[in-house]
Amino acid sequence: MNAPVAPEQGAATVTTTPPARRLPGGVMASYGFGAAAYGVKDSGFGTFLLLFYNQVVGVPAATVGFVVMIALIVDAFIDPTVGFLSDRTRSRWGRRHPWLYGAVLPIMLGWVALWNPPIGAAETTILLWLFVVAVIVRSAVSAYEVPGQAMAAELSADYDERTRIMSYRYLFGWAGGLVMLVSAYVYFLAPAPGYPNGLLNPAGYRGFALAGALFMGFAILVSAIGTHREIPRLPKPEIEKKSFRRNLADMAETVKNRAFATLMLAGISAYTGQGIIYAISNYLASFVWGFKGMTFLYYSVVLFMGVGVAFVVAPVAGRRGSKPRTAAIASITAAMIGTTPFWLRLAGLFPSPGDPLMLPLVFMFAGLSTAFSVTAYILGASMLADVVEDSEARTGRRSEGLFFAGGFFVQKCTSGIGIFVTGLILVAAGFPAKAVPGTVPVATLDRLTLIFCCCYLLFYGLAAFFYARFPFGRGEHEARLANLAAAGVLESEPREPFA
Repeated sequence: MNAPVAPEQGAATVTTTPPARRLPGGVMASYGFGAAAYGVKDSGFGTFLLLFYNQVVGVPAATVGFVVMIALIVDAFIDPTVGFLSDRTRSRWGRRHPWLYGAVLPIMLGWVALWNPPIGAAETTILLWLFVVAVIVRSAVSAYEVPGQAMAAELSADYDERTRIMSYRYLFGWAGGLVMLVSAYVYFLAPAPGYPNGLLNPAGYRGFALAGALFMGFAILVSAIGTHREIPRLPKPEIEKKSFRRNLADMAETVKNRAFATLMLAGISAYTGQGIIYAISNYLASFVWGFKGMTFLYYSVVLFMGVGVAFVVAPVAGRRGSKPRTAAIASITAAMIGTTPFWLRLAGLFPSPGDPLMLPLVFMFAGLSTAFSVTAYILGASMLADVVEDSEARTGRRSEGLFFAGGFFVQKCTSGIGIFVTGLILVAAGFPAKAVPGTVPVATLDRLTLIFCCCYLLFYGLAAFFYARFPFGRGEHEARLANLAAAGVLESEPREPFA
């Protein structure tokens, strides 16, 4: 166990820990609503980006996946830099809000550019466009989402309230993604003359891009304005001026935290699995299950219903049991339920497309799998917030931004490693480019679903393995807060904004 210890002797940084309180409804809602912006980005990157550049623009799937994954190398430097700088930001608007306000315009402009590549240009030019714009978009999203997520650990130190905060964050994040999915399937990418499968219509993606940009900008501003009044209550640790080398040493010391490392391994596994599911979902829905038109909408609604179940269940499960153990069980259960229809199909025991039982069964398994997987994500994010005080007790520094930068980078594996692995799955299955539903050989679809199911079970099984090894729980966290309070760094009164 990682028992809390007193800060090291001679630590120059004076820290303040937020009170263990329950947030007002308005603050909770506005804070959570900000995640809708990431939901829009995530659904676009995860669900449509590979399909758009592969099936619409005509770039090989493996190449697209490779380019998007390479962009993660840049993110590996940007995310911790944003987290570190936001931890050290000083202004009358606090540490986080200047970043929230400043990210709005770059996110909107980058998002529009991502879906408007120079179609018809050389493949190298298109790939360069994809790489550069993807880096711009994800860097701008980092400038918002890393400080935004870091606020979760600052709004309350309560063990159970943090799970509730993350539940709202995930609910609105998925809601934002659902809104864009629904608008895409029903309007922007709906069947049109010459395009019975609207997902292949290039013109539809231009409207999709503009609507997404406006929605993301609105969500970020609502969240920033709605939580602005909380600035005086957020922790305001004093920061010692240090050399660049000393700052790097402090960062290295901070991230050498067993609990943090365990969560990063769990998150990389879980979010890579989710990324594969996102990127391959339209392939499976269109070519394996034969979804058309409004079926995509109904499917999206079912997934969101699963998120709604997790929104209710995760806080209750966190209160009544062990966060690490519950997250592990939820992860492996999600994988088992999510792959069941495909195993039954390969065995010839699942209804075929056109059978009235097929859609209800596909929807049921997908909804239940989503409920369990999102429950695990919520609990994992709540545990990451608890790592902040574990680190504070050990190092004398609060590093919310740095920790949540790591968590956010892991989430980006959804659209990085996940898309790359999906590209490899499509190549291994021999899936053709610009394919037409109903014309892909059954043997190809069988290979596709078999490889997908194995990857699904592998990554979620690894996530469960690492979640179960998270080193502390409620007792250690509450003892740590008591020690911090005794040391005089746990405050409950509002503080003045930065000068």
